[in-house]
Amino acid sequence: MKRAGYYLFVALSYIITLLPMRVLFFLSDLLCPVMYHLVRYRRQVVEKNLRNAFPEKSPEERKQIEKRFYSHLTDMFFETLKAMHFTPERMKRRFFVPDTSLTDRFYSEGRDVVALSSHYNNWEWLSSMRLSTKHKPITIYKPLKNKDFDRYMLRLRSRFGVCVTPMSHIIRDLVKCRSEKILTLSGFISDQTPPRDDISYWTTFLNQDTAFYRGAEKVAVKYDMPVIFMHIIKKKRGFYELEYSLISEHPGEEEPNAITSSYAAMLEKIIREKPEYWLWSHRRWKHKRPVQND
Repeated sequence: MKRAGYYLFVALSYIITLLPMRVLFFLSDLLCPVMYHLVRYRRQVVEKNLRNAFPEKSPEERKQIEKRFYSHLTDMFFETLKAMHFTPERMKRRFFVPDTSLTDRFYSEGRDVVALSSHYNNWEWLSSMRLSTKHKPITIYKPLKNKDFDRYMLRLRSRFGVCVTPMSHIIRDLVKCRSEKILTLSGFISDQTPPRDDISYWTTFLNQDTAFYRGAEKVAVKYDMPVIFMHIIKKKRGFYELEYSLISEHPGEEEPNAITSSYAAMLEKIIREKPEYWLWSHRRWKHKRPVQND
C-alpha cells in the first residue's frame, strides 16, 4: 500500500506541476483553508509555538501570523514540486542571488565555506545554489524512513547539481573534495532539534530555552572554513532572493559556541521581522533544558 501511495503521489504531483504558477497559486488558495480548518494540520503545535514565542502579542495578532503561515506553507508545497519542471534559467529568476561577492572572495582565496540556513521561506529552493556559486554546494539532509520518498526528495534536491549527503558523511565528502582540489560550500539547516543525547549547547531563542546543533561550528573550526548566514527573502509569491551575511571569517579564533550563538541571534531577528515565513509546525521545543543543581 505504501508503494502504491507513493506512485499515486508522483503521478498526481507530476500532472499538477505541469500547470502554470498562477494556477498552482489558485490551488494553494483552495488548499490552505482545507489544511487550516478541516485537516487542522498541526494546529495545536503551531498555536503553542506562537504563544510561547510571542507572549507580548495579542491572541488576535498571533492568529493572523498563524493564518499567514498556513498560506505560505501551501504556497511552498506547490513551489517545491513545480521546481521539478524549471529550467536552470527560470530557477535563477525565481531564486535570485543579487550579490555573490562574499562567496566569490572566499573562492578566489581558495577557501571552503560553511553556510547556515534554516526552515525559513522556501529553503527547498536552496537546491538551486549550484547555479549561482563557484563553490560546489554540499547540503546536509536527514534521510526519510520511506525509501521511495527519500529517493524522490534526493532527485528533487540534487537536480541542479547540488551534492546531497547525510550528516554522518559530511566529513568524508569534504575530505574527498579537498583531495580533488574542489572548493565546497557546505549548507546546514541549523534550526533543527538535536537528539537529546547530542545536545551540548542551549540558549534563549524566541523566549524559550532552545537546544541547537553545533555540528556546523565544529566543521568550520576543524577545517578553518569561514561561516556565512543565508537569509532567504520572499519578494512575492514564487520569487525569492538569497542574501549572504558573514558570521565568522576565522572560526578557530572564536570562543566556543560563539558561531552557533550568532546564528541563533541572526535567525531570531529575521523571524521576528516576518514570523509567518518560519516553520512553526515543527516540534522545535520537544526537549527541556536540564535543571542545574547547585
